[in-house]
Amino acid sequence: MTDTTNTDYSGIDDMTMEMAAVSDPVALEEPLPDDRFLDRELSWLAFNQRVLELSEDEDLPVLDRAKFLAIFASNLDEFFMVRVAGLKRRIATGIAVRAASGYTPREVLENIWDKAYELQRQQARLFHDSVLPDLEAEGIQLLRWDELTPAEKAEIQLFFDSKVFPVLTPLAVDPSHPFPYISGLSLNLAVVVRNPTTGNELFARVKVPPLLPRFVEVGPARFVPLEDVIAAHLDALFPGMEIQQTHTFRVTRNEDVEVEEDDAENLLLALERELMRRRFGPPVRLEVEESIDPHVLELLIDELGVSDPEVFRLPGPLDLTGLWTIVGLDRDDLKQRKFVPKTSRQLSEVESANEPDIMSVVRERDVLVHHPYDSFSTSVQLFLEQAARDPHVLAIKQTLYRTSGDSPIVDALIKAAQAGKQVLALVEIKARFDEQNNIEWARKLEEAGVHVVYGLVGLKTHAKLSMVVRNDGDQLRRYCHVGTGNYHPKTARLYEDLGLLTCDPVVGEDVSNMFNVLSGYSMNTDYRRFLVAPHSVRTGLVERIDREITNHLAGLPSGIRFKCNSIVDEGTIDALYRASQAGVPIDIWVRGICAVRPGVPGLSENIRVVSILGRFLEHSRVFTFENGGNREAWIGSADLMHRNLDRRVETLVSLVDPEQIADLEALFDMAFDPETSAWDLQPDGTWIRRLYDADGNHLRDYQETLIDIKRKRGFAP
Repeated sequence: MTDTTNTDYSGIDDMTMEMAAVSDPVALEEPLPDDRFLDRELSWLAFNQRVLELSEDEDLPVLDRAKFLAIFASNLDEFFMVRVAGLKRRIATGIAVRAASGYTPREVLENIWDKAYELQRQQARLFHDSVLPDLEAEGIQLLRWDELTPAEKAEIQLFFDSKVFPVLTPLAVDPSHPFPYISGLSLNLAVVVRNPTTGNELFARVKVPPLLPRFVEVGPARFVPLEDVIAAHLDALFPGMEIQQTHTFRVTRNEDVEVEEDDAENLLLALERELMRRRFGPPVRLEVEESIDPHVLELLIDELGVSDPEVFRLPGPLDLTGLWTIVGLDRDDLKQRKFVPKTSRQLSEVESANEPDIMSVVRERDVLVHHPYDSFSTSVQLFLEQAARDPHVLAIKQTLYRTSGDSPIVDALIKAAQAGKQVLALVEIKARFDEQNNIEWARKLEEAGVHVVYGLVGLKTHAKLSMVVRNDGDQLRRYCHVGTGNYHPKTARLYEDLGLLTCDPVVGEDVSNMFNVLSGYSMNTDYRRFLVAPHSVRTGLVERIDREITNHLAGLPSGIRFKCNSIVDEGTIDALYRASQAGVPIDIWVRGICAVRPGVPGLSENIRVVSILGRFLEHSRVFTFENGGNREAWIGSADLMHRNLDRRVETLVSLVDPEQIADLEALFDMAFDPETSAWDLQPDGTWIRRLYDADGNHLRDYQETLIDIKRKRGFAP
């Protein structure tokens, strides 16, 4: 990799430079303490606890608090399906290597069971004791069957007969009927019936139809769980039998996907086969209502093969992801104020007809867009749509990791191909839980004449890149977008991300080289404004961390600021620890997992770690270095995790505009300002929420402040 960042050492005499060399951080390394890393899985649970704490904040409107309960539930489902499943798999196969935190997989798993169960109990308490009463105070009622009026029960009878009963399939369990397969995340009724003639009690399972409304509206803003409706009408499913017991339960299964790419002649077919197997993964959690009969629970445990710690006994109703039905109500008075993104100020200064002429602006200067505060649809999406219909555009190259079901990005690529342009789409079909969707898009693109490739064997392509080649008359120019988020118009309204639009020839050459690596046989690793994983992201960042140490020891300005979703990579963290020991101030802004222990005397007293959660999901990755007063900033797709740095194709791009770098520094300044609400990480791994000042006033909300700033003038505070 060629590094174009030149450190300015002018004004430093030779003796000072020799002293700095003698103080080289690598030469003076001493062993770091063994307990310097927090556990990644327990750190993730701490992140989801922060999500749960948002639903406790009574300054938030009640439907937003219900939304965070639903997000918490969905997050925990995925955590069990992937992370807990992976731990169980490692234990079962005997790969019981201690984590960097010092825990064995068994110890981590036992900690997870205890903490996750505690959090789910806390979620249930918040729902019943806080959110539910506040919803009712606003005229929204979530009722159980016995709370309905006779008239409502009669009305629901008609709904059950016409919409529910035809879909239901009772499955008996007896010597001639084996215990049925219980699909992952399905809601089920365990039913005990009695034959009045023989007196025998029999067990049956009834699946709650997943495509019907989770909460059934029985009157204006009055809802009842669908499982209650089914339970109240079981006599229709078991005529002549006596209904003795009904209990709700839910199973979570291992739904991670593993494809042996080296042995697969056709990656699409191999992945499709694996997706079919996913449906039959082993159970990793059993949720039951706490009122369940012990004998019924024993049957479920035996038949499903779960252990007692994997059984979560909870107050009903189960599966609070169903609260999305309630969150979707047309009650804007019970939600945070709506925010409609505007076109970036830098793009709106030059207009063609009613929309910005993206390429005309980018010819003049680099543009840094900040979603969702800057509109995705009138920047990145419009860039590709204009390219698709521009007769001077010759080629488009695009990476797709996740995109929406009705993607205008995909539509633009198809239109470009149909117009005779050369279009290349790199579709990452192994994007977790979007595999089937991406397979379908890949085939649709191929049918339209787009050249579709799937990246490199053994690596996921997570880089966010787009390149448009245009004949500008005097020359061919490459217009590029390098981003931190997916080309997904829907999540672009919910995820905070950054993107650089540029026609800088150096970036254009880097992007071209990247696509040649991904689509052909190029083995290029030489980039000028890029750091690329798995080759140079870790080493490039560590080199710059070490440079900050050298600068600090030489008396030059030093400082490191990272913003990412997760930071667990031990090599990078150790470099940060050594920088802290040398006296370099370090700010880490993380949304989710953090294995760093900040504030440990002699190790990390110069490291601060904050987390900000809110209406938008903080998703951008930013890495800045004081660099002796010549600040350097990088944005891109890579988190500081092993998978990103070693098993994915990731890109970081350097920013060269001092104003853009200053804008990013201003975001860090506000995030770390004591007057801004945030969570502060403690050395023991706990997070303390900073919510009120000494007078009891609510601290500044970072995201709401940015909304106000964007409405008024520009990029950053």
